[in-house]
Amino acid sequence: VDTSLQNGFAPGMKLEVAVKSDQNTYWVATIITTCGQLLLLRYDGYGEDRKADFWCDILTADLHPIGWCQQNKKILKVPEGIKDKIPDQEEFLQRVLKGACSAPANLLEGLHRGKNPLDLIAPGSRLELQNIRDSLEAWIVTVVENVGGRLKLRYEGLEDLDKFDQWLFYLDPFLHQVGWAAQHGYSLQPPLAIRSLRSEADWQEILKKVKEEEEESSVPTDLFKDKPVIEVHSFSEGMKLEAVDPMAPFVISPATVLKVYNDKYFLVEMDDLRAERASSQRYVCHVNSAGIFPVQWSLKNGLHLSPPPGYPGQDFDWADYLKQCGAEAAPQSCFPLLTSDHGFKENMKLEAVNPVDPEEVCIATVTKLKDSYLWLQLEGSKKPVPECIVSVESMNIFPVGWCETNGYQLRPPRKAIVNKQKKIAVVQPEKQILSSRTVHDGLKNQELNSSDSVVINGKYCCPKIYFNHRCFSGPYLNKGRIAELPQSVGPGNCVLVLKEVLTLLINAAYKPSRVLRELQLDEEAAWHGHGETLKAKYKGKSYRATVEVVRTADRVADFCRKTCIKLECCPNLFGPQMVLDKCSENCSVLTKTKYTHYYGKRKNKRIGRPPGGHSNLEVAMKKPNKRRKRRKHFFVHKKKRSSTSVDNTPAGSPQGSGAEEEDDQDESELSHSLAQDRDKRKRKLRTFSFSDDENKPPSPKDIKMEVAEKLQLDSNPLEWSVADVVRFLKSTDCAPLARIFLDQEIDGQALLLLTLPTVQECMDLKLGPAIKLCHHIERVKLAFYQQFAN
Repeated sequence: VDTSLQNGFAPGMKLEVAVKSDQNTYWVATIITTCGQLLLLRYDGYGEDRKADFWCDILTADLHPIGWCQQNKKILKVPEGIKDKIPDQEEFLQRVLKGACSAPANLLEGLHRGKNPLDLIAPGSRLELQNIRDSLEAWIVTVVENVGGRLKLRYEGLEDLDKFDQWLFYLDPFLHQVGWAAQHGYSLQPPLAIRSLRSEADWQEILKKVKEEEEESSVPTDLFKDKPVIEVHSFSEGMKLEAVDPMAPFVISPATVLKVYNDKYFLVEMDDLRAERASSQRYVCHVNSAGIFPVQWSLKNGLHLSPPPGYPGQDFDWADYLKQCGAEAAPQSCFPLLTSDHGFKENMKLEAVNPVDPEEVCIATVTKLKDSYLWLQLEGSKKPVPECIVSVESMNIFPVGWCETNGYQLRPPRKAIVNKQKKIAVVQPEKQILSSRTVHDGLKNQELNSSDSVVINGKYCCPKIYFNHRCFSGPYLNKGRIAELPQSVGPGNCVLVLKEVLTLLINAAYKPSRVLRELQLDEEAAWHGHGETLKAKYKGKSYRATVEVVRTADRVADFCRKTCIKLECCPNLFGPQMVLDKCSENCSVLTKTKYTHYYGKRKNKRIGRPPGGHSNLEVAMKKPNKRRKRRKHFFVHKKKRSSTSVDNTPAGSPQGSGAEEEDDQDESELSHSLAQDRDKRKRKLRTFSFSDDENKPPSPKDIKMEVAEKLQLDSNPLEWSVADVVRFLKSTDCAPLARIFLDQEIDGQALLLLTLPTVQECMDLKLGPAIKLCHHIERVKLAFYQQFAN
C-alpha cells in the first residue's frame, strides 16, 4: 500500500525545464529522485556528474512535459556548463529522447499539478462498491474521508447516517469508479441491509441525481490503473475448502462454494451445522481472494482447524466430513500458489486495521508465519481481539510510521496499570547479591521497584519467578549467593522481570562474566524473543552482552527451564513453579562432578578445563604451569577435603567446583597423579600463616562482643555520599580500607548492598579483613532498620 503514496513521478522520467541562467530558454532534464512535491533533476548531458543536480518544487517551478517547447514555440538551448560536450544539439536530443518516458502532462499542468494521485479522491468524490456479502450488485458510495488512500465510504442516500460506513483501501478489488457496473452488466441496487430505509422511488431518484452530478464528483480514470486484475477461477458449486471469515479473521474453518456467479466471482459460505442458525456468514470471492485454502492445508502446516458450529466432538476429520456431506474437496489447482518469499519475520512490528473495529489502526506484532499469511497480535485495541490472520498482500496492513505520515491516530499500546502502594525505603541485604559497582549501573533501587504490585492486561504479564534455593546450583552459580536471592521476582512486564532475574543470576555466579557469556545471544541462532543488554563486573572489568528474553507469559516457563539447562543447574532452580519439598528432578543426589552426565552440555574431552570451564578435582586435576602467576590464597577459608570429598559434597555446594582456584591459572595439562596434587594442596594449607592479626579471622567470641555494641547513626545511610562512607570507615578499625571505597565510589546505598562474597570478590580482600569489614557493615544495616526503616 505504501507505493500508492507516490506522487506519480518516477526516477528516469524526462521533462523540459527552464534554464536558471536564462529563463527564456529550456533544456531536457531527467528525474533523479522524488520527495513529496520536490524533484531532484539533472540536465541531460552531464552524464554521471552530480555536481549540477538541483531540486525544484512541482507547484512553483517552470516544468513541462517533453514536446511542450515545440508546441509553444519556446527555445530549447544547451546550458552553458555542458555546451562544449554537445556539439550537435539536434542529434543529441534525438538520441536521448528515443524511447524516453515523459513525465505525465496532467501532473505538471492544470488542477492536478503536483498532487499525489490519492489527493484526487477528495471528500465528496463518488465511487461504486460491490456488495461482497450476497451478490454481484453494486451501489454508489461517497468518500467521507481519505487517509493515505484508505477511504471511509458512505452509501449514497444515507446522508449523515454513519452506521453502515465502511473503510476500504482505494485499490480494493471490489471498489470501482462510477460507471463500472453498467460497463460490466451488473445492476445498481442498494444492499439489502439498507434497502428498507427508503422507498424504491427514493432510490431511483438518488440514482438519477448521481448521474447528473457524475462529471463534477468523478475521479480520474487512470487512478485505478494499479488495481490487481481478477483472473478466471475454476471453482464449482458444492466444493469444500478451508477459509477465514474476512469479517472475523481469527480462525480457519470448513467452508463451501455456495454459488458460482460467473468466471470471475463465486460465493463462499462458512459451514454451520446448527439447526437453529438464523443467518450464515457468506461473502463473494475471486481466485485471488485472501483466506481461502485447499482441504488439509491447516493439517499440513500444523495449524488448528476449527470444526463448524454444531459439529459433534472436537476431533475434526476431513475424510469423514466429506463423506457425511457427500461433497468433494476443491482441488489444489483452484488455488493460487502461496509463497514464503516476502520478507516478513516473527516479532516484526507493523500497523494494522482492527477487523472488529475498522476505524482503529493498531500496532501489530507478527507472531507466526505460514506461506503467504501472517498471524498478528494487535496492541491497544479498545476491546482485546484474538490474533488476526491476514495475507501479506492485505490492504489492511501498513509499515511502521504509516499513521504518522498520513496524520491518522494510531492506537497506543495498553500501559501497565500500577496499583500504587506505599513504599518503604528498605534495601534488604539478604535479598541482594549485587556488587557495589553494579549498583552504579542503574540497579540501586531494584528491590524497591520489584516490590511494587503490578497488574498488566493481556498476555505480556509475567507471573512470579521463584528462586528455589534447595535445587542444585550447578558449576557456574555460587550456592551461598543463590541462597541470598529473594524468594521471588515479579509479577510484571515479561521483559523487565526476566531481565531482573538474569541480572540476579549473573551476580550470583563465581565468575559473572562467564555466566554472561553463556547467556548471550548466539548471532547465528533464530530470533524468537527480545534482545536486552545485560552487564557483568568481574575483577575490575566490565562486560556487556545482548541476552534474548521472551516477551509473552506463555513462553516464560520454557525460557526459564532452557536457561537453567544452559547454566547446567537444576531445571527448577528458577521459574514460575515453586519447589516446596522435593524437586521433581531429584537434583539433590547430584554433585557438580556428576552434573554434566544428567543435564550438562556434552562436549568432547580435551586437555585443560573440563566442561563449563571449571576445574574438577577428581575429573581433571591441574598441574600448575611453570609460567603461572603467584597464587593468591583465596581458598584459605575452605574446608580441607579428602580424596573422596568431591562426590560426597552436598548438591550445589561450591566446594566441588574449584571455580575460584581456577581464576588466576592458565590452561594446564592433566595431572599424572591424584595423590601428588592432594599432597601439594595440603602443603599449601600448612604453609599459610596467620601471623598477621589483620589476616586472622576474629573469633566468634570477639564477634559476639562487638555485635553487642549498638551503633547510633546521625543520618540515614541511604543518603550517605561516598565521602560519608569513607568518614564512617575511618572511624573504625577498617580505616586502611577506606581508600578502596573511595576509588570504587561506594555510597550509602551501595554500602547497604554489600555482603561477604561480594566484598571478597570485588575488593580482593582476604577472609580476615573481609569478615571484619562486613561486621561493621552489618552494624550499619542493623542501625538503619532500627532508626530509619519505619
